[in-house]
Amino acid sequence: MDCSVCTSMPAQLRPPRNTICGACYEGARSLISFINKLEAAQGIDKANLCKNLMNVSTWVVDMKESSEELDEKIKFVSGFVVAFRDQIHTDIQLRSGENRPSIPAHRALLAIRSEIFSNMLDSDGCKAPPSDDTITLPELNHEELECFLELLYSGDLAEERMSKHVYSLSLAADKYGVSFLQKLCERHMLKSLSSSNALDVLEVADTCSFLLLKENALNYIVKNMNEIVFSAKYDTFALKNPHLSVQITRASLMDARRNCVG
Repeated sequence: MDCSVCTSMPAQLRPPRNTICGACYEGARSLISFINKLEAAQGIDKANLCKNLMNVSTWVVDMKESSEELDEKIKFVSGFVVAFRDQIHTDIQLRSGENRPSIPAHRALLAIRSEIFSNMLDSDGCKAPPSDDTITLPELNHEELECFLELLYSGDLAEERMSKHVYSLSLAADKYGVSFLQKLCERHMLKSLSSSNALDVLEVADTCSFLLLKENALNYIVKNMNEIVFSAKYDTFALKNPHLSVQITRASLMDARRNCVG
């Protein structure tokens, strides 16, 4: 059947010219349905939801313009990244738990990103601000501190560095109340969950109260019990986290019971 949408030679179409193939028909329906779900989630009135492919075209153009406007806004507000990179008007030093040089930063940025830092720097609070203009983050080594600051300033980190330091960054984000970084780390661990890191992810998720991540890690371990529980790594994990070992055992028994019933 000649399709009036995807044919490469529309001039040779035979009447009627309004035929459409199954693939284009399903694609159009799926696209309209997808846009309707997005707009419904944004609270747009059902009467104004997308009705046809012309509306889809208009929506795509609007989204492209919104994306370009958002890019311009991001560039406009990214001045702190430049100030951090070039150390322009820095007024506070951050030191890791290692005996390494401190890293210059900006009080205002730290206070905006974290209420904990804001309280630490507030001279009117219960605790006086750092007397030597230095804050020490003993739980981080120097490289982890660099990554932590890069995330605070830019909201982004190279995939390789994120994978390497995601556990320590999660703990730091939890300790200093950086919610954006908490969500970023949680999504990264959820996406990269595997047999080799499931126990580490479960431990971090439990410590940081990442409930969704903990549930997914626990389910993953149960589904891969033989590979994970009989590994040498599990012995060390069980000694360090007896309460999580109990939860794994219970989850495994409940899963076995459901399978028997099924």
